[in-house]
Amino acid sequence: MQLRYVFSETGSGLRRNVSMSIALIVTIFVSLTLVGMGLLLNAQADKAERFWGNKLQITVFMCNQNSKGPNCTGEVTPAQLTAIKGVIDENREVASYYHQSKEQAFKTWKRVYVSKDTSEQEIYSTVTAADMQESYWVRLKDPNQFRNIEGALSKTPGVAAVRDLRQVLKPIYFWMEVMKWGAISVAAFLLVAAILQVANTIRLAAFARRKEIGIMRLVGASTLFISLPFLMETLIAALVGIGLAAGALMAFMYFVIYDRLRPASHIVEWVDWQDSYTAVVGIAILGVLLALVPTLVMTRKYLKV
Repeated sequence: MQLRYVFSETGSGLRRNVSMSIALIVTIFVSLTLVGMGLLLNAQADKAERFWGNKLQITVFMCNQNSKGPNCTGEVTPAQLTAIKGVIDENREVASYYHQSKEQAFKTWKRVYVSKDTSEQEIYSTVTAADMQESYWVRLKDPNQFRNIEGALSKTPGVAAVRDLRQVLKPIYFWMEVMKWGAISVAAFLLVAAILQVANTIRLAAFARRKEIGIMRLVGASTLFISLPFLMETLIAALVGIGLAAGALMAFMYFVIYDRLRPASHIVEWVDWQDSYTAVVGIAILGVLLALVPTLVMTRKYLKV
């Protein structure tokens, strides 16, 4: 009987405040979608840094069997690798570095070079880990002091190339940060609007049911029992908003990332379904908290009859 009352009051409240509920759903949907986009942009920036290196890094590629250059006479030898590592160790401008094997490079390559074209797929299938290049990813203490290490490494036997993309990457990372924080800032503004919307919805619902609430107080109903219909109303609105936001993120991943960008552009490792699932979990937790916390706070205030 008690649960029947709660569900009955929840349905009645949703019908009474249908316009407020729709407004709340839309606000939650838009704000959570922007939060999710910010999370995806953050994941994309992390993947771009792992693929290209960051603004303080240069990449030293070793010779492989296909390399042609003054320092290459075939595959880099263990002795040459040791010598290259020694040059990096001895340079004072190096803050840190790590080694990327052919197998690691091949795994990254497979994630990046995907295509729906059959002929391209056949070409990509012939590439193996042996065709990749070992590399050292070197982080510098000062981004402006790179000529010394670059000059020393570019003349070392076994080094095919020293890649310095810092000037290219700087504006790319800058705009990634701008878009990420722009999305999160707008989302934060809308989340505040959603909290106010929840408070207004609770206030109007409590005013509409003030007689019922007064009677329930007189017969000894607990605050939690009285507030359950309000909690259910906002939770349902939040779940609908979360579902719409999750659908928008999935649609963005399918139609933009997987259908357009991944097959057409191989310049970077793009975000994948795992990143989108992580973003959806994040906005789901945020959406539930957005519904429950303000409702619990506001019901303590507005249900005192």
